[in-house]
Parts: sequence; structure tokens; C-alpha cells
Amino acid sequence: MEIKKAVFHSSSGAMKQLPDGDISEFAFVGRSNVGKSSLINMLCNNKGLAKTSSTPGKTQTVNLFLINEQWYLADLPGYGYAKVNKNMRQKFQSLITDYLSQRKQLKHVFVLIDGRISAQKIDMEFAEFLIQEEIPYTFIITKTDKAKQKDVTMLQEVHKQWVSSLNAPEPAFLISSSAAKKGKDGILDYIESLIAAEKAG
Repeated sequence: MEIKKAVFHSSSGAMKQLPDGDISEFAFVGRSNVGKSSLINMLCNNKGLAKTSSTPGKTQTVNLFLINEQWYLADLPGYGYAKVNKNMRQKFQSLITDYLSQRKQLKHVFVLIDGRISAQKIDMEFAEFLIQEEIPYTFIITKTDKAKQKDVTMLQEVHKQWVSSLNAPEPAFLISSSAAKKGKDGILDYIESLIAAEKAG
């Protein structure tokens, strides 16, 4: 897949603000500061599309970007640490879970995990929520240009073993690096295959 057109559509702080319709949505989510905005911008060939920040927790709404006038890329608030007050943090954390469990247009979730660090409990807990809700998901390992291959492999193995302990199917992994422009084709082709499978029924 090639993204020829990517435009900002809407920013919603509550479920009722999200658009109606039947356009498929593919969500990107991860811990704050995992490199989500940079990855979205790389995929869309637009450095200014998703707002990046050195301050964790910048995204506090569900931001939809219309891709090739065919599907939405949903940029979700980061989970975990965010430098905002407690009430605001609870508000956008509940927005994530409500969106994931209730949004009928949502077709797949891409969970971003940082390739530079060891497996994090909060990432596993988030994936467990998706498994319990029977929401299809795929891991994307980010910032791999700054990680050793053995560490990336170990990160995958830890997550595989943990998911296996839940008696859930083995998860898929995609590798990326926004800085090195790595993984773009693989991620977009993966989304394209999901769209094709959906159309095929």
C-alpha cells in the first residue's frame, strides 16, 4: 500500500464526538513517549500530521486521519505516564477503553512497544485487555535503530510467552524505526491485507 493522501479529520475527547459511518478504523496506541506520532508521520509521509512532543501524554483525544479517502488511522492517547492532572489522566484513559470496546468501526489495534527497553508490565496488561475484549491486535516494536537485535528478539519472546500463558493465539510483530525510515512498507502492506480480508468477508 502507498499512502497518497492523508488528512486530519477530527479530534474527539468523548465517544459521542466520534463520526458516524462505516469507514474502517485502524488504531495506533502505546505508552506515552513510545514514538507513536513519529511513526504515524513516517507512514503518512508528513512530518507535521500527528503532533510530536518531548512531553509524554501530548495526545489526549482520539485523532482520526483519513487515509487515501478509504480508511481512518486512529491516533489514541498514550497509556501509562502522562504529565497531566489526575482527573484528566483518568478521563483519557477511560476514553481509550471505551473506544476500543465500543467502537464498531474499529477493525484492528496496533500496540506500540519500545524496542530499546525490556518488556513492560503495562504493555502486557494492555494487550491482555484486548485479548479479553476479543479485539484483534498486532505489536509494533518501535525505535529499533537504537536497539540491539538480540534485545528486540528477546522482547518478542517475552511477549509471546506471556500471551501463551493466557491461552491466546501467538501475537504478530512488526518492526519499525521512524528515525531510520524502517518498517513503513511492512506496516502498510499489513493494513492492506487486513482491508482485503475484511472485504473478502
